[in-house]
Amino acid sequence: MFKSPIGRLRLLALVEGISLLLLVGVAVPLKHFYGNPALVRALGPVHGLLFLLFVLNTLRVGVEYRWRFATTTWKVLLACLVPFGTFYVDCKILAPLQKQRR
Repeated sequence: MFKSPIGRLRLLALVEGISLLLLVGVAVPLKHFYGNPALVRALGPVHGLLFLLFVLNTLRVGVEYRWRFATTTWKVLLACLVPFGTFYVDCKILAPLQKQRR
């Protein structure tokens, strides 16, 4: 899975999605309900970095595999803007593209 650029993008999508889950599901409630912002301070920048890495890698993979921006690249980029969209794009776009490349 990790040997191809699409496989690495899929892994990054998964990690980025999990970081959002942890941020929204654990860190933000701890901050607002228990007054403990420490986890938000720790996870916020990590999630932001993963988000940027996902965007940059999507563009790199799109150029490398010559994805048409109008049909594939924009959908993958849009997915990272929609909460938990990276999980969806992994199942519906990236996994089939990776299988197609084998």
